[in-house]
Amino acid sequence: MSRLRRRAALTGVVVAGVLLAGCGSGHSPSMLDAKGSESRHIAGLWWLMFAIACGVYAIVAGFIVVAVLRRPAVTSETEPDPAGRRFDDRMVVFGGVVVPILVLVVLAVVTVTTTNALRRPESDALHVDVVGKRWWWAVTYPSVHFTTANELRLPAGRPIEIRLTSDNVIHSFWVPQLAGKVDTIPGQTNLLRFVARTPGTYKGECAEFCGVQHTHMGFIVRVQSPGDFDRWLTQHSRPALEPASEPAAQGEAAFNAQSCAGCHTIAGTPAAGTLGPDLTDIGERETLGAGALTNTPDNLARWITDAPGAKPGVLMPELDLSPRDVQSIVAYLESLK
Repeated sequence: MSRLRRRAALTGVVVAGVLLAGCGSGHSPSMLDAKGSESRHIAGLWWLMFAIACGVYAIVAGFIVVAVLRRPAVTSETEPDPAGRRFDDRMVVFGGVVVPILVLVVLAVVTVTTTNALRRPESDALHVDVVGKRWWWAVTYPSVHFTTANELRLPAGRPIEIRLTSDNVIHSFWVPQLAGKVDTIPGQTNLLRFVARTPGTYKGECAEFCGVQHTHMGFIVRVQSPGDFDRWLTQHSRPALEPASEPAAQGEAAFNAQSCAGCHTIAGTPAAGTLGPDLTDIGERETLGAGALTNTPDNLARWITDAPGAKPGVLMPELDLSPRDVQSIVAYLESLK
């Protein structure tokens, strides 16, 4: 009995350790902290599966304990008790056939129901196009022909339909607190539909290994009130403003004179490149390089002069710029909001 208790205690410690390890450090978003319609369906299904798994574990563990402690009754030296044998046969049929079938049927019905709810189209959905790049995300709002990168803004309470594809390898678009993950596949458009219920900022990431900078292919989803979102979208549907300061004006001239304008687009200017991210609103983004650096003037200067040093493997080359040009381009890009 003492050995059995020690084994049971050890099993409990192992299970508790696994559960605690899955809780994370608090920095990673959890799909169980649901803030969207799709994530709530997924979390509900997960909790059902978890409850069934716990129930099955408890029952099986109980049977193991009973089997260890129970001594079969016998009527003679060689023949077991017929009543005990019938009980064992019933337990095999019930526990090995009937219960598993019932569990699988319940999970199948709930899974199909949940899947149908996740993929139901809405007539008044906001359409957003997202393309998985190497290694960043291009985000376009077709209704106003506005393109940004690595950040999505969405209205709370309105159906969203994100059309996902890739122009290189397979990526996977995942915002755990809002929706499930959907692959972005070259030559194929996949749809992700959900409703973001709670305003806030949510972290997203690529959930499919895609190369050397897979870990730095993150993005941000900002869910705003409908009024704030409409004002933001209207603001970015208008032509770009002229630089408001002399350093920013000098930075615009330097930007267009360098190879920057051949790789990046800034709406309303001669810069119309398509190789790199659209920089029309880079001044209001939180990060650079899809999460590689926080968007500050110092980090922006570092990114401009040595992007491969900050994000090895990035396609942006090192630029041979004078310190004055770097500072003026930083001032210009910081003004783009």
